[in-house]
Amino acid sequence: MRRRARRTALTALLLAASATACLTGCQSGQDDTSSGASRSASPSASPSAAASTPKEPFAGLTGAQISERALEATTGARSLRMTGTVPDEESGSTIKIDIALDRRGDCAGTMGMDGQGEAELIKTGDTLYLKYDERFLRAQSKGEPQADTEALVSLLAGRWTKMSAGGADAKEMAGFCDLDKLLEDAGGSGDDTPTEVTRGKATTVDGTPAFTLHETDGSERNTVYVATEGKPYLLRFESGPEKEPGSLSFTGYDEPVPAESPAGEVLDLDGALPAPAG
Repeated sequence: MRRRARRTALTALLLAASATACLTGCQSGQDDTSSGASRSASPSASPSAAASTPKEPFAGLTGAQISERALEATTGARSLRMTGTVPDEESGSTIKIDIALDRRGDCAGTMGMDGQGEAELIKTGDTLYLKYDERFLRAQSKGEPQADTEALVSLLAGRWTKMSAGGADAKEMAGFCDLDKLLEDAGGSGDDTPTEVTRGKATTVDGTPAFTLHETDGSERNTVYVATEGKPYLLRFESGPEKEPGSLSFTGYDEPVPAESPAGEVLDLDGALPAPAG
């Protein structure tokens, strides 16, 4: 996975692009000797072991070749949903992500820090909508004068706001909704050090038949799950045990994104006045 210089709550969703980068710059590795012809894996909560499969998934393909197929399928998606938790190396907290986004730039979902609240996010057309809970606002205002924090909480907590997605204040947040950029990052630049990828075992991810790939990059060891039915989409990414564990699941491929303007009163941050949604 690529490392980014900043890993804060406001850049949390960009970590998803780093996670999907595990499908790039790969070189062939030897298959796990115990899993090359395996039809099952030890039971676990999720992903869980597949009881049986009619034939070995991706028979005859190396880990790198499977990875390339998954990369092609995933980067060809028109929309997807990302959910999971990712460690934030800068703060030491855990970032929680649940967002659906498409190639039109629309998105809808939530993001937050462990124990530090949550923010809801919707982008539809050229408008960005945000709603913060009180804990999120207080966490993000740490170090600010108490009076300023209380004023901010009183004004924004639990209330939908909107602003132009092209404005300076919205640019970073609106960038989370850029599926083209996320998939471009997933494709990689070609300059990364090759990552060794080896075949794992047949399994399931939330009921979907999948195949496990193990990627090794220096001291890092991560696990990737690829769909074995239909297109070989990336289904799940799990970081290795050598650092704070994290995982991201990828679902909702090519499904409509529920990005609709919030109903009721919305605070227009561009005009600093309440305005109807839409």
